[in-house]
Parts: sequence; C-alpha cells; structure tokens
Amino acid sequence: MLVIMLVGIIGSISLAGYYYIQFQPNFIYVNAGEPIQVGPVSYIIEHIGEYDGNEKTRPEHTFFQIRIIAENLGEETTIISGGQFYILDENDAKIQPVYGNFSDSDLLRSYLEPNKPVTFTTQFDIPYDENKQYRIGILPKKEQSSMDIGIVCVTNC
Repeated sequence: MLVIMLVGIIGSISLAGYYYIQFQPNFIYVNAGEPIQVGPVSYIIEHIGEYDGNEKTRPEHTFFQIRIIAENLGEETTIISGGQFYILDENDAKIQPVYGNFSDSDLLRSYLEPNKPVTFTTQFDIPYDENKQYRIGILPKKEQSSMDIGIVCVTNC
C-alpha cells in the first residue's frame, strides 16, 4: 500500500514538473537590426528616433519611435497589433506603445499574409535618456500559440 502511494506521489510530481517546464516562456534575445522569430512571425526592429508628436497628440515626455519589419513565415494569415510590443528600460519598467495616426505606417492592428514583409512604426512615451539601455519586448498573439517572447536591445546594447 505504501509503495503504491509513493509511486502515485512521485508520478504526480514528475507530471507536474513536466507540464511546468513545457509551459514556461522561451525568451529570445537579439540586438536591433537582427531578425527574431516569435511564433510564426519574423521581426526586425530598429530605433528610428525621438520626436514630440503632432498637433493632435503630444507626449508627456518624449516619443521613442521604432520601425518594425514583420514577415509571416506561417501558412495562414495572422494578426499583428501594437499591443504585442512594449519597451523595457534598464529597471525593467514595461511601457505600452502610444497609438495614433502619426504616419501611414503607424501600427494599430493589421493582418499579415504569408511571406509578405510589411513595415510599421510605433512609439512609446518615455522619459528618454540617450545613455540608458532600452529593449523592445515582443509577445505573440494568442492565435499564434507560441511560448516565445522576443527581447530586442535597441539602444546601448
């Protein structure tokens, strides 16, 4: 009886450990300009500058703008949205992008057809310091069923 209980406990712990490891995020780190694949989408992200917004939208601090080149490497059309991206400073503070019609390529939500690269821009309202390191985090969409999380170092890497 004791042996059966021990085998059950050890089996349960092993099974729980296996599922715990299976569902841990897989962090992928690259520098700006290098391709990174998160789920079925390959991204190239670069910092393109800072600016003060337009007549309709002004930042509280400074808009830190990035260029996103995205290509769907999968077989089916998938979605890309600004909510998948965030900026991390040296203290790992996570800041979501600011949406607006700053340009024709400003990312809000779009469909990515297979094997057709598309270029977007988005911006983050941050107290920018040119001496600090900034990283862009990329999360997959739920439909992409991926445990990958991309981290792209875009300044002072």
